[in-house]
Amino acid sequence: MNKADLITEVQKLLGLECSKAHAERAVNAVFGAVERGLQVHGEVQVVGFGSFQVKDRAARMGRNPQTNQPMQIPASRTVGFRVGSGLRAAVARPPALGAHADAEQPPVQRQGGHDGAADGPAAGAAEA
Repeated sequence: MNKADLITEVQKLLGLECSKAHAERAVNAVFGAVERGLQVHGEVQVVGFGSFQVKDRAARMGRNPQTNQPMQIPASRTVGFRVGSGLRAAVARPPALGAHADAEQPPVQRQGGHDGAADGPAAGAAEA
């Protein structure tokens, strides 16, 4: 699900009186509030959903993958997320019967994958 899908879902959940523009403003307001909360307080907790936290990473030594030479990686700040019990339980449940058709589609089989099945008619020809 991308941001446009999220906005559409929020619009559906808010009902017929909600326009797409109103749903987009609501989604953007939540994201903005989370950003400001992290900047000011360093943490945003939503009970049952999860907690966002600002984390400081110390400077450390690493290796340049192209040259294998040691290099200094500078200190940085990032955001971490811990899943709340309500979200964890919701993800563990199977989807509701009214779930979107997208969710019921079988996974796409990638070519060249080795899942134990032959890759095509020529795959077994070399063994015969």
